[in-house]
Amino acid sequence: MNIIFYHPFFNAGEWLTGLSQRLPQAQVRAWQPGDDRPADYALVWRPPHEMLANRGQLKGVFALGAGVDAILEQERAYPGTLPAGVPLLRLEDTGMAQQMQEYALSYVLRYFRRFDEYQLLQQQQEWRPLDPHLQENFTIGILGAGVLGKSVAQKLTAFGFNVRCWSRSPKQIDGVQSFAGAEQRAAFLDGVQLLINLLPNTPETAGILNQPLFAHLAPGAYLINLARGAHLVEDDLLQALEQGQLAAATLDVFVTEPLPQAHPFWRHPRVTITPHIAAITLPEAAMDQIAANILALEAGQTPAGVVDVQRGY
Repeated sequence: MNIIFYHPFFNAGEWLTGLSQRLPQAQVRAWQPGDDRPADYALVWRPPHEMLANRGQLKGVFALGAGVDAILEQERAYPGTLPAGVPLLRLEDTGMAQQMQEYALSYVLRYFRRFDEYQLLQQQQEWRPLDPHLQENFTIGILGAGVLGKSVAQKLTAFGFNVRCWSRSPKQIDGVQSFAGAEQRAAFLDGVQLLINLLPNTPETAGILNQPLFAHLAPGAYLINLARGAHLVEDDLLQALEQGQLAAATLDVFVTEPLPQAHPFWRHPRVTITPHIAAITLPEAAMDQIAANILALEAGQTPAGVVDVQRGY
């Protein structure tokens, strides 16, 4: 069994050693330009076209993250990057759900308790208690109800928040009101005081965080974008903040990463920025899952995390 690995900034040595320990029957190598030697499995993130093109003998391509949009974008730009008929698999959870819970909860509480506003008052040396938000009036909406969206919804519900979710198809999550499809999106948004985006990045969801959507939220709502920068129309967010339609936004993902130094988000007093760290791939857990999936494929069993390439997740 031959496995090739490519990631633009992961420590390849750590992954080669870890995979070899879990799959001693495998020959694991870091792919280099010009390497056209046989491979049964490929572990990748933003793979160069030449790495996967003409590798129809692959048994599986593993995306080294929860999202697969980076690979599908390469496929759209350079057809053939993803060999036809070869299953594409993504990581499911591997510790990312807990990280996403921690991130979402910390910023939800920051806005709910108005700590962001107290920070601004501190900078102005102004001692002024603010009227607190009330949980019964602080509806949280989550766009996306997959593994990560469901996990965040459950954590926030456990804290007593009123939570609703919206997704492509109806979901059953205890204590969470489910909305589905384009026909129910306006009803989902109506009255939402804080919106969390955890949608997959697909052609249908690109630019979904825009002015028409913001107009459906409660006046002075908050936005937390944890999915992809492509979901957000950045100028629409700046306009919504200026007009008071949105009170503040926390952004972990951006159209261009790293965020250019001249970008207005850096200087905006109501925009909080983190450098795409809400939930990162944990190598040990990820390698455990990938090794288990490779063994399942070798045994003719159905692995976890198979992607519907047409839907994009």
